[in-house]
Amino acid sequence: MLEPSSFAEDEIAVLADVPVHVEVILDRCVLRLADILALEPGSVLPLQRSAGENMDVYINGILLAFGEMVIIENSMGVRITDFRPEG
Repeated sequence: MLEPSSFAEDEIAVLADVPVHVEVILDRCVLRLADILALEPGSVLPLQRSAGENMDVYINGILLAFGEMVIIENSMGVRITDFRPEG
């Protein structure tokens, strides 16, 4: 009989190649239609979050974790800082 932990690992291994949709949300805002129509290159969208505040990490549309922006060579990434409490 398999140990409980190895059984769980075997069950998950079957799903290892299933693609999941990951979104990292910096913030959201609501704009008036007039403001949207006035957007042009160089426009700045106002956000409510403070600089350095954690971003939301969604997995398949479910808020799962929080993270901070990091620079990896010439790219950006997200370092997971915390997971959403269950409930």
